[in-house]
Amino acid sequence: MSSFLNNFMSFSRINGESKVAPFVVILLAVTVLASASNLLMPADSVFYVSTYTITLLGKYLCYAMLALAVDVIWGYCGILSLGHGAFFALGGYAMGMYLMRQIGDRGVYGNPELPDFMVFLNWSELPWFWQGMDQFWIAMLMVLLVPGLLAYVFGWLAFRSRVTGVYLSIMTQALTYALLLSFFRNEMGFGGNNGLTDFKDILGFDLQSDTTRVTLFMMTALILAGLLVLSKKIMQTRFGKVIVAIRDGESRARFIGYRTENYKVWLFVYSAMIAGIAGALYVPQVGIINPGEFSPINSIEIVIWVAVGGRGTLVGAIIGAILVNYAKTKFTAIMPDGWLFALGAMFVLVTLYLPKGLMGLVAQLKDQQLKAKQQSVANTPNEKTEEERA
Repeated sequence: MSSFLNNFMSFSRINGESKVAPFVVILLAVTVLASASNLLMPADSVFYVSTYTITLLGKYLCYAMLALAVDVIWGYCGILSLGHGAFFALGGYAMGMYLMRQIGDRGVYGNPELPDFMVFLNWSELPWFWQGMDQFWIAMLMVLLVPGLLAYVFGWLAFRSRVTGVYLSIMTQALTYALLLSFFRNEMGFGGNNGLTDFKDILGFDLQSDTTRVTLFMMTALILAGLLVLSKKIMQTRFGKVIVAIRDGESRARFIGYRTENYKVWLFVYSAMIAGIAGALYVPQVGIINPGEFSPINSIEIVIWVAVGGRGTLVGAIIGAILVNYAKTKFTAIMPDGWLFALGAMFVLVTLYLPKGLMGLVAQLKDQQLKAKQQSVANTPNEKTEEERA
């Protein structure tokens, strides 16, 4: 256990100079084992992993990807965004629109063009913004383009006006709430309060089959691993070092000559695109997307995931998201009304006693272990020296 801790910490120290290879290997290994246990093991085997568990793990990984998006912008640039749930939901709606178009005449009303909710609302034709969403590549382009464009416009206006701190956080949450109210309206053309659901297949594959569920789970793990490596590489480049400099002293970075607003805008766009990808992977696994995903509470929860895991570590954000959501699954089954109190208490405790999150705790234990070892060596008598003196 001690050697494993040493090896892990050498790759994932709290100082941000870590490599992520061991975590990626562990992530992919667990993914392959869980997938094989679902597809190859009989249902009565002790090693069998149910399809429900596979779907639940896939959802956790989508949340981990969302936490990664927030850690990129908050942990490395110091921008506390309370609106990343909006980018997540927009990516989810883009995927949901594609999945709705794949239903065709298999819907309740049997209309080959219009989704059921449009037929119910007496719409006569498909809105212009739904055109082309039956093509997978167009839908995937929208998954990136819509959150990215919104982040660019918002970031360009906010960062060039030098809005920072709590004011920026409030603005991001106001943006999320505005989208929440808009998507609740039936005339928006996104299903209103009920959202988009009753999906049948994706790329011709049945969404209810075990093979499709496992494939989505594995794709989520692969994309998460790829985005983790890419984010780490970005933060090790000159761009990433300027971002950290902006976090530690934006005025000094601006005085040196850097256009700090440009760096912040493009990092914000990159972060929003990651959130959009997470939302797109989330929808086919969960089976629904509705305006509730825009809820400001959801965006606040994301920040808690990152804080619990360890801000500015990337790996810590992913671990925090998985652990907190696993705890949420257990707590909501035991005491549904008490989960929010438990979440709030967790955030308070982490803020007071673990300001660097779980990754900081591991680093602290590692430092204590190293100091104890050095102290033990210092207290050990030098036998060779004693013999020479004799």
